[in-house]
Amino acid sequence: MIGKVIVSAVSMCLVVAVVIGLVAGVHRQATAETEQARRISSAMKAVTSFCAPTQYKEECKATLGPVARNASASPNDFIKAAIEAALEEVNKSLNLSISLVDSAKDKTERMAVEDCRDLMQFAVDALEASFATVRDGELRSINDRVDDLRNWIGSVINFQQSCLDQIERPDLKSTLQNGYLNATQLTSNALAIATDFSNILQAMNVRLPAAPSSRQLFSLTETGYPLWMSAADRKLLQADTQPQPNAVVAKDGSGQFNTISDALAAYPTNGTEKYVIYVKTGIYKEYVKVLKTQPNVYIYGDGPRKTIVTGNKNKVDGVPTMDTATFTVLGDGFVGKSVGFRNTAGAAKHQAVAVRVLADKVAFFNCRMDGYQDTLYVHAYRQFYRNCLISGTVDFIFGYARAVIQNSRIVVRRPMDGQSNTVTAQGMADKNEPNGIVIQNCKIVPEMKLEKDRSKIKTYLGRPWKEFSTTVVMESNLGDLIDPSGWLPWSGDLYLDTLTYREYANVGPGAKTERRVQWKGYKVITDKNEAARFTVGSFLYGDQWLNETGGPYTIALYN
Repeated sequence: MIGKVIVSAVSMCLVVAVVIGLVAGVHRQATAETEQARRISSAMKAVTSFCAPTQYKEECKATLGPVARNASASPNDFIKAAIEAALEEVNKSLNLSISLVDSAKDKTERMAVEDCRDLMQFAVDALEASFATVRDGELRSINDRVDDLRNWIGSVINFQQSCLDQIERPDLKSTLQNGYLNATQLTSNALAIATDFSNILQAMNVRLPAAPSSRQLFSLTETGYPLWMSAADRKLLQADTQPQPNAVVAKDGSGQFNTISDALAAYPTNGTEKYVIYVKTGIYKEYVKVLKTQPNVYIYGDGPRKTIVTGNKNKVDGVPTMDTATFTVLGDGFVGKSVGFRNTAGAAKHQAVAVRVLADKVAFFNCRMDGYQDTLYVHAYRQFYRNCLISGTVDFIFGYARAVIQNSRIVVRRPMDGQSNTVTAQGMADKNEPNGIVIQNCKIVPEMKLEKDRSKIKTYLGRPWKEFSTTVVMESNLGDLIDPSGWLPWSGDLYLDTLTYREYANVGPGAKTERRVQWKGYKVITDKNEAARFTVGSFLYGDQWLNETGGPYTIALYN
């Protein structure tokens, strides 16, 4: 009997142990499932946070939803997925552009489609650079490079726009537009996420390590250089000395090369160091292109009236606007100094570009850009112009880039009969792009031919080329040729509510703002802090790269 009791007790213990084990197992499983659910719920909240600033929210959720199913997903994973999705679609756009080249009906159209192909390749490159930044970076470094990300991703939207702007056949344009649609939407979403990245992290309660202390950017010395720059650096920049050239170009045969194009062809394979070309006095009738594979080219001449590069390609003769440029810069880090660039096609030939720049961290000092319509095409990325002369008639400073023109003379020429002059036409198509045209401490004056007829010909500071067109004219002297309304519509009331047009502290007879346009997007700035947003330091992040150009710049407001 005792033995049976003992056996029963043991059996009971075993049953209890099994039950306890089962209960514990169930509990552990339930706990694990609860934890998994919590993590997935948290990840889905992350999707909501990341998609909040985007325009195409359903597409955003479809892109980031799979990431949320990974319970260990980090904020890096979400921004990587957004950029990777855009990259995949832009690659499809590239393949579409390549497939349509042979369908072009004439030479002009073929050139335009080939431009689309090239632009989509640039777009792929920009997104690959963006993806590499977020793939390899920690949250702090990604947050610190938001401006680079916006710069690159925003350019993709510009490239899509500039491709479509060149296509005139309706069915071909429609094919490209529809083929680019997914890429456009996903690129816009990636740009919105990059733009709002720090706020997204804050909404997710993600704390970043403290940023390194920054230098004072907005105090100037009497010479216009930042206080943090050493006296030796200021002396170097003020000196009118040129670096030792790698190549000398001369019309008279006294150099190594007779043309600038030949000197560029000698650029070292896979070169990355500064490649200096000295171009002696002469008129060089050639179409020059600094390739994307040729970064850090530095070209200087004997002066903008002595060393001149000239051409006359134009839209009327069947050349797409992009391809009319006399001088094209595609290589990052380009510096041009003391050279003149011309397109002599004339007003009757319409679009005729003297200089086109599709490259990052580019600077021109003491240069001339002379033309009529579309003289200077600031196509993409960050650009700076100082002590230059830029002349033209219709939209003669135009493009999608982030450009500051400083201490320069802007000369308005006589247009065709019946035309008005517009100094700028900026083409920002997405509200999150960091781009725009800033004219600071410049003089806007008429040429002599216009001086005689200025009462008959109206001149405006700009007109909105795209929905979020952004142009700022500040601390400049505006001649009396500027129409009292200041700005010209593109077409009816198109873009007038969404554009950003600003004036600040301008002087001269054309600077009176009492009769300016009453558009929702136009404003006269009275607050210095607001105006400071458009300085070289804040708008162009010039303190991070302009020192390397060897030229002067003013990083802040003048007054």
